[in-house]
Amino acid sequence: MEERLQKYMATCGVASRRKCEEIILEGRVRVNGEVIRELGFKVTPGSDEVLVDSKPIFLEEKKVYIALHKPEGVVSTVKDERNRKTIIDLVDVEERVYPIGRLDYNTSGLILLTNDGDVYNKLIHPREEVNKIYIAVIKGIPSKDSIYQFCNGVDIGGYITAKANFRILEELNDKCKVKITIHEGKNRQIRKMCDVIGHPVIALKRVAVGKINLGTLEKGKWRNLDREEVEYLKSLG
Repeated sequence: MEERLQKYMATCGVASRRKCEEIILEGRVRVNGEVIRELGFKVTPGSDEVLVDSKPIFLEEKKVYIALHKPEGVVSTVKDERNRKTIIDLVDVEERVYPIGRLDYNTSGLILLTNDGDVYNKLIHPREEVNKIYIAVIKGIPSKDSIYQFCNGVDIGGYITAKANFRILEELNDKCKVKITIHEGKNRQIRKMCDVIGHPVIALKRVAVGKINLGTLEKGKWRNLDREEVEYLKSLG
């Protein structure tokens, strides 16, 4: 059932209805990716994605925390303009959940979803470094100098990456398997970093976000986080 945007925002605890109207008029609200400045605009709770100052808002409901093993060929968004399969298509829960961060279309691995706005914000804008661990297959065998360059910051297009960790796990003729740890989350960051050192990524999978591990979760499957994992997320920042 549709309701006015400012009423929905107030119900979600953003502010009073009058203050929510001011926020809308200031252009600080997006619905399904579009900036809304109309006070008469209506949304469908549980269906439309509403962001205030780029942060999703949620109705008060049962909090859900999910770990999903995203396959390649699935987009990490709630909706897709090109009607490609999204991670929401893989998760069967009644609550409206949002992905925390993204993995690119051709990358597989661990992605977290929740309807807890506080936890979402702690991971999207962390005050402390949260390591993300990836296993990659890359072309060639990098030299010590290339690895040093990778670990100490490279220019991926107007941005110098922070210190990272890079370890060769296995050499496979003209390619190798490596373990990469970063704490940033720039778009296609690892692929760009590997391109800079001359060893393009062939396959990429994220296996951990902070203390939460992918483990044996099969591709395309999901699970609820356990109490210890949820407490860890809530403790961040």
